[in-house]
Amino acid sequence: MASHTADTIAIMQVVQAWGLCRDQGRWEDLARLFTPDGTIHVTWFSGAFTDFIAASRKTYQPRAPRVKHLIGTPVVDVKGDRALAETNIQITGRFRMGNAKVDYTSFARFLDRFVRTPDGWQIRTRRAIYEKDRLDPVAPTEDFARTMAETDFSAVPEPYRYLGYRLLNAGRPLQPDIICDGTPEMDTLLSDARQWLAAAG
Repeated sequence: MASHTADTIAIMQVVQAWGLCRDQGRWEDLARLFTPDGTIHVTWFSGAFTDFIAASRKTYQPRAPRVKHLIGTPVVDVKGDRALAETNIQITGRFRMGNAKVDYTSFARFLDRFVRTPDGWQIRTRRAIYEKDRLDPVAPTEDFARTMAETDFSAVPEPYRYLGYRLLNAGRPLQPDIICDGTPEMDTLLSDARQWLAAAG
């Protein structure tokens, strides 16, 4: 029991550290959270975690306001040297839409496959599952109401509509395999992850 508790706490620490290191630009610390062959799949990126860090550094804003990841407490399932962690998250950010400053909030989950390594528990694969999002004006203005009424957001699926709109308008294309909550793709993702965990030696 003590070992299982220690493993769970260690994995929870990694999940929390990801948000802090990513948002604060602590790239070397961030790199240590993933295995060398680790991958990550989110709205704007899908591929090797080393490439994710390189891409994140290019768009990083060292001063506030910047993107913020609010990381919940993960639900962790450990079996041998493998583990799954599923974590509720919120992604928040600010941008200008028309003449109005707006804040977006994206509600999602991270599904992480962890492996035990000589350096401790590390993430091998992270997939984001998107649930819903929203836009709010920093201060209520007629510009915001008019822009919302005039803008067609329908090209982006509803679970990540405003986050996707913000990325597209920043010149960052969306990935083709984004997972949304309640879809067959999500069911397959979870089923595959549980089979992977069950196969732990």
